[in-house]
Amino acid sequence: MRPPSELPTAVAPVDVEQAEAALVEHYPRLVRIGYLLLPPSVSRGRRVLAAHALAQRSLQAAHRAGAAAVPLPRRPGRTESADPGYAYVRRQVLRRALAPGRLGRLRLRSRRLPPVLPSAWGLRLLPHPGGAGALALERELAAAGAPARAAFVLRGLEGLADGEVRRELAAAGVADPHAALTEADGITAGHALLVSPEFDPCSLQARPPDLPRRRRRARTALAAFAALLVCGALLGMPGGGWGRVSLSAPLYARNPASEAALDPGALHRVAAGFWRHSARTDFTAWPTRGDRTQDTRLLRRALEVWARPGAGVRTSATPGTPVGPPMGAPQLLYAGEVGESAVVLFHDGLRVVRYAQPRNADPSLGAALDFARVDGADEASSGALVVGRTRDGVRYLTAPWVRGVRVRDLLAPDRAPRPLPRSPDGVTGALADPAAGSGCRAWPAVELSGGEAVRLVTDLGELAPARLTSGAPGSPHDVAGRAERESWARTACLLPAVRSHGVRSVNSWAYARQPLPEGDGSAQWLCTRAETWRGTGSRVIAQFQEPSARPQVPGAVAARAEDSPECGARTPRALAGVLWKSPGGRWYVLAAGSTQFASLSTSGGVTGSARGRLLAVPAAEGARPRLDGRLKDGSRVAALH
Repeated sequence: MRPPSELPTAVAPVDVEQAEAALVEHYPRLVRIGYLLLPPSVSRGRRVLAAHALAQRSLQAAHRAGAAAVPLPRRPGRTESADPGYAYVRRQVLRRALAPGRLGRLRLRSRRLPPVLPSAWGLRLLPHPGGAGALALERELAAAGAPARAAFVLRGLEGLADGEVRRELAAAGVADPHAALTEADGITAGHALLVSPEFDPCSLQARPPDLPRRRRRARTALAAFAALLVCGALLGMPGGGWGRVSLSAPLYARNPASEAALDPGALHRVAAGFWRHSARTDFTAWPTRGDRTQDTRLLRRALEVWARPGAGVRTSATPGTPVGPPMGAPQLLYAGEVGESAVVLFHDGLRVVRYAQPRNADPSLGAALDFARVDGADEASSGALVVGRTRDGVRYLTAPWVRGVRVRDLLAPDRAPRPLPRSPDGVTGALADPAAGSGCRAWPAVELSGGEAVRLVTDLGELAPARLTSGAPGSPHDVAGRAERESWARTACLLPAVRSHGVRSVNSWAYARQPLPEGDGSAQWLCTRAETWRGTGSRVIAQFQEPSARPQVPGAVAARAEDSPECGARTPRALAGVLWKSPGGRWYVLAAGSTQFASLSTSGGVTGSARGRLLAVPAAEGARPRLDGRLKDGSRVAALH
C-alpha cells in the first residue's frame, strides 16, 4: 500500500498552447529551477546555457503528444502551482535535469562544434557572482545528490509540502524520494538564498521569443544567434581583444577577504577583563558576552544577512551610516536571547550592527538589521547600547565599567531615581520608550554610574543612546544639581524633534536670565544643541522659559536651526527673541544674548535697542521684528532663526 502522500490526485489535461503560455509566463522561475538542479561542478556559463535549454525543450513532449495530463497539487501553495500548464513544464524540467548521464552529455557537447539548433537563444553574459552565503549553498548543493537538490529546490523555491515533493520526484523518475528528502534535510543553508540574484540565469533580462513566431522564423533566429556568438567571443577576448585591458577581477572571481569577514570563526572576541588595562576605553574594549556566543549557525546567519540582506529583512540605519557588508572580521559584542528574540551585536570600528530574529524560530520568517555609526566613541559615549526594543520596552547592554544603572524621570527633577536590574551579562530590564506615550507625561532616562562619573543617557530611537549634558558649549558636563535637573525637566519634551537623527549628545545651556517687564519675575534663556555622530546635521533649539508653578512645563521655542555653529564649541554664543504677553495683557519683544554681546536692537515694525545683552521693547500683537546684536569686538550678528 502506498503512503498517503503518494496517492493519486486529480488529473488535468494540458495542450500545447497551455504549455507554451506557462513557459513564457514563468520562464525565469523554470530556468532558475534547472540552474539549481544541474551539477554545480559544471562551469556557471555552461550551466546557464543548459538551464535555458532545459526550459525551452520542456515543450518537446507536448508537441509530440499534442496533449498531456498532469496531477493537480492537493494543497497548492503558490498560484502558479495550481496551473496545469506550469506543473507540466516544471515536471519536464525536473525529469530532464535528473536524467542519468546529463553531466556526460554536457561535457561531450563542449568538445564538439555547436549543434544545428543552439541550446539557448540570445545569451551572452554570466549571472551575478555570489557572496559567502551563495558560495556556501553552492558547495552544499554540489555535495548533495541530484534528487536531494531537487527536493531542496521544490521545498524552498516552489513551497511544496513534503508529500507533493515526493510525488514530483517519483514522476521525474527518482527511485527513492524518501531518501532524497532525508538528504535534503542535511542542507543547512536557508531557503531564502534560492531567490537571490546569484541563482537567477535571467538576471540580465534574458527571455525567449514568442514561441509560435519562433517556429515560423527559426532560420532568422539561427542566423541572429550565430552572429551574437561571434560578437560575444570578440568582446570577451582578453588582452588583445576590443577595448582596454580591465584591472578588475572577473565577475565570477572569489574574494577571499570578503569570505573571511563572513566566517564566524574569524570574529574578533575580547576577554572579560581586557578593558581594565586597555589603552582605549570605548566599544573596542567591550568583552564578548551572551549565552549564544558559540552558536555558529546563528553567527553565520547574522553575518550573511549583514552582507546581503534579503527581502524578508527589515533594515534601519541612522543618517549617514553606510549599510554595506563588513570591511573585515568584526568584533563580536553580544550574542544571546533578549525577550522573544535572538540578538547579535557586532562592532567594526565604524558601526555597531544589531541582528535580531525570532528566538528558536525559522529565520526565513523575518529578521531585523540595524546600523548605527559610532566612530570616535569615548568612555562617555560608549556606556550602553540598545540590545532589544519590543512592546515591553527598551533593554540596554551596558559597558563593563558601568557599576550601577538607575532610572530617572526627567520630568520629575525632585524624585529620586530607582534602580534598574541587570543580568550578569550586563543586559538591563525593560524600560519604557520615552517617546512611546502621548502628552509627554514622563521621560525615563538612564543614569550610568562608573568610577566617579554619573552619566545621564536617553533613548532617541537608535542603537546608541544619546548622552545628556549641561553647561557652556566649550565645557559641557554631566547633569548634576537641582537647577540643571529643573532645566532639563522643561527641555525633555523637546527631544522628539531630534529623534532618529543619529544624535550622539544633547547639551542644554542656560545662557541668560532676564527680569520680565511689569515685575513678573525672571525668565531663563536656554540653547539646546544636539550633536550627531557624523558631525553634520546638528540641530539647535533656543528656548524661553518663563516662571511656572509646574516644573515639567516645556519652554517656548524661540528659534530653530540646523547645521548651525551657534551654541557649539566653534561658535559658543546665542541670541534669540520672542514676542511675549504679560499677565496684564501688554505685548513686548524680549531678547537675550550670551556674554559675547555688547548691545541688541530690533527693527522692522518694532524699533528699539539696549546696551548689554538683554532687551525688552513694547510691541503690538502679531509684530514680526528683526533682531540682531553687536558683539564686544564690534561685529554685528543676526539672531538664531
